[in-house]
Amino acid sequence: MIKLSPHEVRILYDACRKWFTIVSIIVAPALFIINAPFGRFALNGKSILLLDGRKSWIAMEIVSPLMFILSFLKSPLSRGEPVSLEPSLAQYILAAAYLVHYSNRAIISPLRTPSRSQSHIIVPIAGVLFNVLNGSLIGSYLSSPAAFANFSHVRPTFYVGLSLWAIGFAGNIIHDEILLNIRRKAKTKPDGKATRTSNEFAETKKTSEHYAIPYGLLYKYVSYPNYFCEWVEWFGFAFAASPFPINASVLPSPSTFLAFICAPPSLFAPRLTPPWIFLLNELVLMLPRAYKGHLWYKERFGDSYPKERKVVVPFVW
Repeated sequence: MIKLSPHEVRILYDACRKWFTIVSIIVAPALFIINAPFGRFALNGKSILLLDGRKSWIAMEIVSPLMFILSFLKSPLSRGEPVSLEPSLAQYILAAAYLVHYSNRAIISPLRTPSRSQSHIIVPIAGVLFNVLNGSLIGSYLSSPAAFANFSHVRPTFYVGLSLWAIGFAGNIIHDEILLNIRRKAKTKPDGKATRTSNEFAETKKTSEHYAIPYGLLYKYVSYPNYFCEWVEWFGFAFAASPFPINASVLPSPSTFLAFICAPPSLFAPRLTPPWIFLLNELVLMLPRAYKGHLWYKERFGDSYPKERKVVVPFVW
């Protein structure tokens, strides 16, 4: 096994932090053109490259909590410290929040889903790479000397951020449940007749076996409230875990982007910590899929689809 010195560990951490951010920003525009082949954009037919949707989802998502636990317990950025540091209660709470989210995302939710479309093999491969980096970076940061210093005194932003995390997490689950109810009804009503209920959590307009127009709560305003709630969740997590990255180098202008890329990893946006990187990556990678999915809904359901609905941010876009 290769053993790295504390200096080499720091170099590796900063390099992963830098390229995890930059690659996502570079890839994002392509996602407005190319549909990731899973879910409603899954490919049809039989091929060795098409995998079981449920199993491949669990396999790629379980990687994130496993890498987080390993990195949090190993605390690689604390190597070389003169004294051993014990995580504070706030750090343990944030670690628990991360694991609660991924327990639902990687295990509970897919096991409760009545059915999942096939997934092209490129999706779990990309997912595993993303989750290896994300879980490792956040686990390393939360157990790092910087995090210990940040939580030497618990700031009010910790409680505000944790509250936003809880609201976003609950909203994400509730809006996902509306989608799950559509699939459950598709299983119990194979005749395909339209259904409407007075229950705002389950109201649907049935038009196909697996997909229908969701109604209730924030679905009144946007096509992807589950995405919006997940962004609120991870904004809250980042806000609780780390100071806001207000340094100008975090958001370079197009004219300085090349210099931004070429900067040594150790100088790359020093205030852009892994929790904020995760939020940024979620925004740039999920927003194109939300836009494409919104167009898919409008094309599939035509005039039946509510014209007042925005894409993902209520009243805005």
